[in-house]
Amino acid sequence: MSELLHRDPASHIAAFRADLQTGRPWPEALLAAIAAWDVTEETAEGREYRYLVGGEAFDWLLLAERLLDAVEPSLLPEAEVEALLLDERWPAPMNEEAFQAALGAGKYRAHLNFTYGVRVEEALQLTVEEEVRKERGNAAFRHDASHDGDHFQRIYGETRSRLIREFRAAHDREMVDRISLSELKEFTYWLFKRRLAAQDPARVASDTRRGLLRLQAMEDLKRRRRPTPATSSAAPVIDGVAVPVG
Repeated sequence: MSELLHRDPASHIAAFRADLQTGRPWPEALLAAIAAWDVTEETAEGREYRYLVGGEAFDWLLLAERLLDAVEPSLLPEAEVEALLLDERWPAPMNEEAFQAALGAGKYRAHLNFTYGVRVEEALQLTVEEEVRKERGNAAFRHDASHDGDHFQRIYGETRSRLIREFRAAHDREMVDRISLSELKEFTYWLFKRRLAAQDPARVASDTRRGLLRLQAMEDLKRRRRPTPATSSAAPVIDGVAVPVG
């Protein structure tokens, strides 16, 4: 993605801080900083930040957290910032068209890739996992390790452990027992693309729709205590191809 080119985070943070100090409303300053940001990943204070997952899926909320944490708390309203980071709730409702205009076309497409490729994919996994548990009798107090990851087998045709090994082998990574949050997002996005390549379009559309409905249901729970923002009906573009969802 051309907007994110490995440059200097400090200069972007300084510009964001200066914007706040001049009195610009913090949501405007934040969105301007996100639009200008051109760093794909970094490590700051021992934490790894990977903003562009799989080279094409933009995690704007992670970048927002990085920017907001990097400036003095006195420049920001604590409650409003917390609402954004925890619930994605802006101080004033923001529709999708305004969000797209603020991010710019490239970052907005990459944001959609993240929404469908990570968040919707996670929601699909959760949906199928719950289905598997119900089929097993919803044994809330019985652990059976032999069934762990059955939902991955059902969605992707392989166990989770085998898929992680395949993912790491494809990226020439060390086979370790743990997985970081940033790698987990990459793994999820890789699973999404693998599913697109392996399944017929009708199955892709059906499974993606199930994940999307689950994600929307989870978002509806949040909206009960906040103004309802417009949700996107656009499809992500992966390698130049729009993903069918309906």
